[in-house]
Amino acid sequence: MIDTHAHLNFSQFDKDRDEVVLKCLKENIGMINVGTNYESSLEVIGMANKYGKGIYASIGLHPLDAEQGFDYGKYKDLNYDKVVAIGEAGLDYWYKPKGKAKRESYKEKQKEIFVKQVALAEELNLPLIIHCRVAFDDAYDILKQKKLRGVLHCFTGNLSDLERFLALGYFIGVNGIIFKMDLKEVIEKTPLERILLETDCPFLPPPGFDERNSPLSLKYIGEEVARIKDATLEEILEKTEENTRALFDKMA
Repeated sequence: MIDTHAHLNFSQFDKDRDEVVLKCLKENIGMINVGTNYESSLEVIGMANKYGKGIYASIGLHPLDAEQGFDYGKYKDLNYDKVVAIGEAGLDYWYKPKGKAKRESYKEKQKEIFVKQVALAEELNLPLIIHCRVAFDDAYDILKQKKLRGVLHCFTGNLSDLERFLALGYFIGVNGIIFKMDLKEVIEKTPLERILLETDCPFLPPPGFDERNSPLSLKYIGEEVARIKDATLEEILEKTEENTRALFDKMA
């Protein structure tokens, strides 16, 4: 199993990070730790280098951190061997600043930063890990003319959104949000060949798991997808790992 979206560099793991990572590796669970700004991108690269095979990194600037600005050259210089993607990049319009002018400025800044990260993914020939929340139209408009690979992390769109991004060739990231939102029809309509499993840990733990999520919960996500798709867990895990390695093709 490979958790395609984890944040084990976050402070929730400061007391037992080594223990959690080593337990995952012992249980044959790999992971991509995803940067959300420049500092955390450095952290996930450090983790990938420290633990070796099975631990990978993605570098990027989260849309909610867009005000930090995106130094294209500095991020480009982080393209080391264990960096397999650009992201977490994208758009998040869930939070709405007061006042029309502020809302428009907020959206334009996010779009500006996202376009830069799209360009970096193009230049480095790396897939995108896309964060998209209440912003599917704008994300689609930015991506529709690009020949890029990527995944819509923690997908929460409707069937129309799903169809548009599948048509562009994107994968759909499925995590514990499926236990909080009714995404059954979305999962039913997503071809198994286009599903990736993720946890977004330390967030979104499945029911019955620890309050702090970790890649160890990945099998619960797989079990729920298997139930919805009327498949076996083994079929889901085998195919989603195949999908993961096809998308993140820098993985050793």
